[in-house]
Amino acid sequence: MTLTLAVVGAGSRGAGYTRHLEGRARVVAVADPVPSRRARFPEAARYADWRDLAALPRQADAVIIATQDAGHVEPAVRFAELGYHILLEKPMAVTEADCRTIVAAAEKAGTVFAVCHVLRYTAYTQALKALVDGGRIGEIVSVQHLEQVGWWHQAHSYVRGNWRRTGESTFMLLAKSCHDLDWLVHVLGEKVTRVSSFGGLKHFRPENRPEGAADRCLDCPVEPACPYSAPRLYLPMAGREVWPLDTITEDVSEAGVRAALRTGPYGRCVYACDNDVVDHQVVNMEFASGATAAFTMTAFTPLGHRQTRIFGTHGSVEGDGVRLTVTDFVTGRPYVIDTSVTGDGTAAGGHGGGDAGLMRAFLDAVETGDRSAVLSSPGESLHSHLIAWAAERSRLDGVTVTLE
Repeated sequence: MTLTLAVVGAGSRGAGYTRHLEGRARVVAVADPVPSRRARFPEAARYADWRDLAALPRQADAVIIATQDAGHVEPAVRFAELGYHILLEKPMAVTEADCRTIVAAAEKAGTVFAVCHVLRYTAYTQALKALVDGGRIGEIVSVQHLEQVGWWHQAHSYVRGNWRRTGESTFMLLAKSCHDLDWLVHVLGEKVTRVSSFGGLKHFRPENRPEGAADRCLDCPVEPACPYSAPRLYLPMAGREVWPLDTITEDVSEAGVRAALRTGPYGRCVYACDNDVVDHQVVNMEFASGATAAFTMTAFTPLGHRQTRIFGTHGSVEGDGVRLTVTDFVTGRPYVIDTSVTGDGTAAGGHGGGDAGLMRAFLDAVETGDRSAVLSSPGESLHSHLIAWAAERSRLDGVTVTLE
């Protein structure tokens, strides 16, 4: 049986998930306000507004919802009411109330509901989870976890791009790192009870603008020496429909890219934007067992896999997203587990196999009716999001926050 899918929000993420259907499903409907995005699915019924699709009886077995973050709650609730199985891009929503509304709608509908916590589905995570659950390093005592946002990715998405302002999207920890908070809960297998956090916007500010810098990179005399040069980032990609180039212009020719940098938001000086989200943050978590985790998210790295160190009573693990180096405290000798991850940890690289793994699990669940193929329940996804809000309250108010 070939499953049928609708895609609501056919940008880089919505369309990206459909690259992993493996012949098991076909897209029969797409809703997106941008004509070129709808055209990515020539055999599907096309709608400029998702509400036009939702006004009809159910048109597909399942729907992928990948609209902008603030636009998740209405389609998620409506398609749940219509009986669609739902794959919802993270974060679920940008307010706690909306997240709770979505969870209630999903639980009432009783259909398959999966939030795109793609890091749960990589071979690397599965190997690490098996190692921890198998007691190979004893009881977990503490964890260090690093998300390397990447200097140019920060500039693209969180200084010049769609997620640069909290009021227009959401705060950065929720937008970028609900992946990581969820992953830590998944690996340790328990809930977080207390949270504290520190961080802020340190570098991408007007006072750090180099002397003589122009408002746009194409006009800037100091651009050749600037790490955040837009021409250096985007022009070498000209001619290819790849992320992140496909987010700045539909015309990916060199002339089209230059025109976008001349007039669009992605050609602006990073010190002359209207961004307000953080560029670095640390989150300290205490789990129900008393184990602790320290999570660092920072812009000032290469873009790469997450780095993790887990310390147990009988051993420790160091992971780089591909290999796990395990030290046994009895023998004192390390050994390596290579998970043979293909693709890097970015969206363009399929999140190290996570995108494909998620789609495989979601389609398994829809096909069989066995929701256990999806590795996070609606309530578990909500808990991961609540950690992010607790951390942001802690960062802003200078308090330790206890989760219910």
